[in-house]
Amino acid sequence: MAATMYYRPIPSTDAARPEGALTLAGGWTWFDRVELLSRDAAPRIIPARDLPEEIRTRLTAPRAPVAGLDLSRPALMGILNVTPDSFSDGGLFATPEAALEHALAMVADGADILDIGGESTRPGAAYVETGDEIARTAPVIAAIRGGANVPVSIDTRKAAVAQAALAAGAVLVNDVYAFTHDPDLARVVAGAEVPVCLMHAQGDPEVMQADPRYDDVLLDVYDFLAARIAAAEAAGIPRARILVDPGIGFGKTVAHNLALLQRISLFHSLGCGILLGVSRKAFIGRIGAAPEPRERAPGSVAAALAGFAQGVQIARVHDIRETRQALRLWRAVTTGREP
Repeated sequence: MAATMYYRPIPSTDAARPEGALTLAGGWTWFDRVELLSRDAAPRIIPARDLPEEIRTRLTAPRAPVAGLDLSRPALMGILNVTPDSFSDGGLFATPEAALEHALAMVADGADILDIGGESTRPGAAYVETGDEIARTAPVIAAIRGGANVPVSIDTRKAAVAQAALAAGAVLVNDVYAFTHDPDLARVVAGAEVPVCLMHAQGDPEVMQADPRYDDVLLDVYDFLAARIAAAEAAGIPRARILVDPGIGFGKTVAHNLALLQRISLFHSLGCGILLGVSRKAFIGRIGAAPEPRERAPGSVAAALAGFAQGVQIARVHDIRETRQALRLWRAVTTGREP
């Protein structure tokens, strides 16, 4: 049986774009070479002109807008955890008043969308009952939607929580377990005709960092997301309404995280927009010698820009102002003009 092949575009933002180079996902990067990967052979590089037509189409087709976001330009998703125990900001925004104040500040700083979470998914976090999660998130979403003109995402793995959030005004569901925790969540998303972000995670938060193992982390995560996209489509959710997230830090060692980030452009082959969440995570603290999560903004910005350089469309971040400034400068120096 022939080995499965994986096609990773090698993105560039260089001003000297060769004739025949292809635009990646309708965005700001181009490619004229592709790294051909498999589980049975060493990687090799082929010209983009030699791509199978189906793969070429998936890599080049502009991504449809998602939750009002234009995916032809980089976007920032602001993190708002209304939890007592999130690793970086637990307890800071637990009341609707504090959450709304922080939400408005992130919008003023340049957030394109806000992601509201009522259950911590940090390593070792405990399960939150559905009713408690709804009580934490739905009032905050309603307050934000009443006070700011910004799309809101609900970060949850539970169908009932998503349903309450959508009723309160959320327009995107961000499921860190990609419909594997609560299969009924796919029905809720399909019925509401809203987009979803499907993320890869290995294990529940309580145990996910105990001893994560993969045959090949890049290809294993890719295969998982491909299967979850197929499940979402079977549930009635079109690919155009699906984002994918490789799940940095969710059941992964530092080496796993770096392997995914180094070749994250592979996930464009899925034909979906890519969301990247690296903000303040433990591997940044380890590599950047920053033990406290709030000391990790510079490393978080660096990792986000590395993702944007590979065509990632959305970065999920805590530090909106710093990331927006860095992104504007990165865009200016790569295009040679002011944004």
